[in-house]
Amino acid sequence: MTDPIADMLTRLRNAVTACHTKVRIPHSKTKARIAALLAEEGFVGSIETLHEGHRAWLEVTLRYQNGTPAFGGAKRVSRPGLRIHTRAREIPRVMGGIGTAVVSTSQGIMSGREAAKRRLGGEVICFVW
Repeated sequence: MTDPIADMLTRLRNAVTACHTKVRIPHSKTKARIAALLAEEGFVGSIETLHEGHRAWLEVTLRYQNGTPAFGGAKRVSRPGLRIHTRAREIPRVMGGIGTAVVSTSQGIMSGREAAKRRLGGEVICFVW
């Protein structure tokens, strides 16, 4: 797999489209931090790490409000073939502030709002709305 983060976002999008309550994603530290950030921002519910033999999985519970998913969609910005970096004052707003940008900074992965507040630039991983 050349882009595991894009695979994670696609699994989330597909699960929401199929109205699933949970989705399983192969575990990595980066994907676990992105999933935790999505839970902090309210796009997904709980996150649990499962171990089956030698494999580890992230089990993400999706949130719905009156049948409408809290996770509306996501777009991968920086990808393995083209990395996108930004300064703190140039972090893009997603859908006028409704969504969030996921930014990888020198102090870890955080939302665009948090990175701008701390005056940290970095790699824009994806947009979530």
